[in-house]
Amino acid sequence: MLPELRWTKSSYSEAAGNACVEIATSRDGIAVRDSKRPATVFVTGWASFGALIESLRSGSLGTGR
Repeated sequence: MLPELRWTKSSYSEAAGNACVEIATSRDGIAVRDSKRPATVFVTGWASFGALIESLRSGSLGTGR
């Protein structure tokens, strides 16, 4: 079980708050959740999260580049 985390909503999320990706830092890395299912949390390491963000920014996610 994760301790109480301080969640931050993505700036790209829906303004009404119904379709939000939220992240929080934990001692294990970065926690990610969907605001519609807050009990389901994915935790990944800092390097893996950084690589995901870089792939999203560059548009290379899923292209094999």
